[in-house]
Amino acid sequence: MRTLLALGALAAALALPRPPVPLPERMADTGGGSQLITAVAADAAATTGTVTWWDRRGGRWTRTGSAPARFGANGLAEGAARRQGTNTTPTGLYGLPYAFGIAPAPAGTAYRYARVTDRSWWCQDNESAAYNRWVEGLPADCRAAESEHLADYGRQYAHALVIGFNYDRPVRGRGAGIFLHVDGRGATAGCVSVPADAMRRILTWADPHRRPHIAVGTRGGPTAIMRY
Repeated sequence: MRTLLALGALAAALALPRPPVPLPERMADTGGGSQLITAVAADAAATTGTVTWWDRRGGRWTRTGSAPARFGANGLAEGAARRQGTNTTPTGLYGLPYAFGIAPAPAGTAYRYARVTDRSWWCQDNESAAYNRWVEGLPADCRAAESEHLADYGRQYAHALVIGFNYDRPVRGRGAGIFLHVDGRGATAGCVSVPADAMRRILTWADPHRRPHIAVGTRGGPTAIMRY
């Protein structure tokens, strides 16, 4: 009788739907830290999706928050093959070097936070020694027409995190100035954007000592996030 009851309980347990495995558990690499942001689109042509931020505690990843996301106007492209000026968001796993903004850092922000001034630019000139770097005042070899004057984007750059795409060893022509920032009016030029309240929550959550990374990808296909 006990055997029959045990078998019945086992069958009932097997019939119960299993909780979904958290996305970070299905990824080959999450950056080695205990915080992670995932930015996921349905496919490479999508311009919208979801940003989720995760914490790893006690050996398990748990979802801390999520928000609707926007991507490049021309969708997403493999980070290693992306070309500058294509209005695509690069897929891959990237560090988050520092935060910045036109507005003051939200209370509780632990990240190094650079305040934007009227002299703040992001150099995107492929011929410049400052390519893919923040500069205070344009260097002589960095053309304004090939760069971004950060103070001109009062809405989008109220708060932002630098995404470390093409950052440590920049490859000319691959792309520069990829950020996680506040939504503008529509799709981005290649960044990932979220609503203003979500951006503030991410900044107060992110802890540089826990080495957060951002993973950008799609649900399937060659740019699937599970590859990273």
